[in-house]
Amino acid sequence: MVAVMNILIFSGALTAAIGVMSTTLVPQWRRVLSLAAGNIEEQFAPLGQLAIAERRIAVRRWASESVPVPLARLRAAA
Repeated sequence: MVAVMNILIFSGALTAAIGVMSTTLVPQWRRVLSLAAGNIEEQFAPLGQLAIAERRIAVRRWASESVPVPLARLRAAA
């Protein structure tokens, strides 16, 4: 009876572990295989992208302020 309980408990734990591992690894299998092959991932640099976007916004604001006044009024009316 104890042996049956042990088998049930450990097989349930094994099933749960395999289920969790497959749930987390299957969506990322290409990435895992790529890293296992020795390929290096690109650096994640959100601050660098943010700085570039802020520069673009600043340039657009500067360009919109340099429009002659009558043309700026027409844009505002549209």
